[in-house]
Amino acid sequence: MSSNSPLQNLIDQHLPAFIQIREHIHQHPELSFQEFETSAFICSKLDEWGISYQKGYAGTGILASIQGRNPDKQVIAFRADMDALPIVEMNEVAYASKNKGVMHACGHDVHSTCLLGAIRILNEIKNDWEGTIQCIFQPGEEKHPGGASLLIKEGILENPKPAAIFALHVYPHLPYGSIGYRAGQYMASADEIYIRVIGKGGHAALPHQTVDPIIISAQLLTSLQQIISRNCNPLQPSVLSFGKIAGGQAGNVIPDEVRIEGTLRCMDEKWRAKAHDLIRKHTIELCRALGGDAEVEIPMGYPSLFNDPLVTRQFQDIAEKALGIEQVKELDLRMAAEDFSFYTHQVPGCFFRIGTSKGNEFQFPVHNARFDIYQPAIAIGVRMFCEIALHYKHEAN
Repeated sequence: MSSNSPLQNLIDQHLPAFIQIREHIHQHPELSFQEFETSAFICSKLDEWGISYQKGYAGTGILASIQGRNPDKQVIAFRADMDALPIVEMNEVAYASKNKGVMHACGHDVHSTCLLGAIRILNEIKNDWEGTIQCIFQPGEEKHPGGASLLIKEGILENPKPAAIFALHVYPHLPYGSIGYRAGQYMASADEIYIRVIGKGGHAALPHQTVDPIIISAQLLTSLQQIISRNCNPLQPSVLSFGKIAGGQAGNVIPDEVRIEGTLRCMDEKWRAKAHDLIRKHTIELCRALGGDAEVEIPMGYPSLFNDPLVTRQFQDIAEKALGIEQVKELDLRMAAEDFSFYTHQVPGCFFRIGTSKGNEFQFPVHNARFDIYQPAIAIGVRMFCEIALHYKHEAN
C-alpha cells in the first residue's frame, strides 16, 4: 500500500478523529428506519465542515453534495447505510453499544464513518478533483422493503442523475489493507416467503376426522425443493430455504393451520419471477390435493446485485494503483443480499469490500454479537472513496 502518498498522509492526520466518529456511532446504534440520532449526528458533522445537504429522505436519510473543479463535468454518487441490528453486543470494549439489544454488527457504523471521512478530505482538496459527488446516507438497509428502494422513489438519483454509484462494505474475511471486488453478477436477490397451510383440526387419535396441516406441511417442505432441483438451470445459483415453521399447541391435538416462513435467493431476475409462480402454484395445488388449502405471500425483496463491468474494471485499476495489485482481491459469488442492488438497477454501480481483520486473524463474521473491526481499516475505506473521486472517469456503455 502506498502509505506515503499525500492523500494517505492527510487521511492519517484525520484518522484519530474518524475513529472517534465510528466509536460514537457504534455506541449509539439504531434499528432500521429509526436512525434519528445517527442522522442528527451526521448532519452535525456536515454542518461543522460547511457541507450542504438535504435531510428527511425516507425519514432519516441524508443527501450531501460536494463539488470539485468543473462541477458539471461528471456526477457520481457514494452511498453508506446507517442502521444497526437487533443483537445484544458481547464485545467488552469502551465503545460498546449503549442501546441494549441493538448493535452495529454489520459495519454500517464503519460505512457511515468512511463516507463522512471522505467528504471531509475531498472538501479540503476540492481543487484536486473534478465534478460533483452526491453522498447518500441511507436508512433501513437491513429491513424490507430496503431504504434504497424508498430513497429512489423519493428521487434521490435525480436532478442530477449520477453517471455511476459506489458503496463499500466491511469484510472480516480479508485483512486490513486489502479490498475485494467482483465484476458482473455478485450478490443474490432475496425474497421472503410466507405460507399458511390450512387444514381441519381435531383429536390426534382420530386423524380420519381431520385434515392434518402438519403432515401436509412436511410433504410440502420436501417437495418444494424440487422447484430448484428440477426447474432451475443447475449452472444458475439459486437457494430456497425455510427457517421457521409454527403450528399446534399440544402433542395430541391436530391444529387447524401451520405457518411457514422462508427465503428465496436467485442470481437471475427472469428465473426469480418464474420461481415465484412455481412456488405459489405448487403450494396451493399440493395442499388442495391433500384435502387442505394454502395462502402464499412472496413480497418482492431486494433484486440481485450486478456490478457494472466497465465501472468495476476502472475501480479495480484505481484500487491496484492506490494499494498495490497484491492487495486487490477478486471475490466469489455470494448468495447473501444487499439493497444497494436497487441502485445498480437504475445506474451503473460498483459495490466493493474493505478488509477489516488485523493481519489474518479472522475472528467473527458480520451479524455476530462479537463482530468488530481493526479500526485502522477505516483509513482504507476513506481512501478508496477519495481515490474514486480523484481518478474515476465515466465510460459510456
